[in-house]
Amino acid sequence: MTRLPILKMVLAVIVLGVVQSVVLLQVDWFGDAASTAAGPIDTLLDVTIVVSSFVFAIVCVALGYALIKWRAKPGDESDGLPIHGNTKLEIVWTIIPIIMVLGLAGYSWAVLDDIEKTDADAIHINAYAQQFAWTFGYPESGNKWSEGELHVPVDRQIIIDLQAQDVLHSFWVPEWRIKKDAVPGLETDAIITPDKEGTYQLICAELCGIGHTTMRAIVVVESEAKYQAWLKQQTTEVPDDLLLTTDQALEKQKQQQEQSGGIEGSGVKEQ
Repeated sequence: MTRLPILKMVLAVIVLGVVQSVVLLQVDWFGDAASTAAGPIDTLLDVTIVVSSFVFAIVCVALGYALIKWRAKPGDESDGLPIHGNTKLEIVWTIIPIIMVLGLAGYSWAVLDDIEKTDADAIHINAYAQQFAWTFGYPESGNKWSEGELHVPVDRQIIIDLQAQDVLHSFWVPEWRIKKDAVPGLETDAIITPDKEGTYQLICAELCGIGHTTMRAIVVVESEAKYQAWLKQQTTEVPDDLLLTTDQALEKQKQQQEQSGGIEGSGVKEQ
């Protein structure tokens, strides 16, 4: 049996992997960055791109060599040779991907653990998601309420407590990189430290109904002084219904339905 040209194949894999990595790393996949988490997340993506490029190169080189070396000649309609599986090869190509996946998983875990460390002076803001709008409550400032416009101070950690009022939604500001689901009945939060002032857009990144594409809100990152001044101008407080947990809201709705049914059923028929 002819030995494989291992050295040539390895060189081909290296060249193809390097070329593909260089090309893909030129693309600005996420756009502008405006939070402290953006750098580590972008680096994680770059590492994943490089690893994936070399995996792709290995597969392409092996497939290309097999197609050229062992292709059927014109007019050859005979059956292929009966080949038994290679146990050592199967073990190798099982173990190597496992190591790569575990390595990337460990790296991802380390990045997530780092960007989700909370500061003692973090600001808590409630984000209420419902079809098809975002509203925001500021519990540390008298439960001030803002509809469709989120204001946060720059260079200060923000903990966005997500509360879904009906179906599954997802909180995503592309420049912050962080994306978290708002799940009815579950407490979830997004931890962000904006590091660049400006106006951005909050997008619902989970298909939540026919008006999903319109579920957006303005995000304003500003200085601490401007943020405090904006808070003082807000006079509306969070509606009582939004302060209820999902279970409490359902219980209140059930009671209202029962009361409504009782009132209708107690009517006396006029003679």
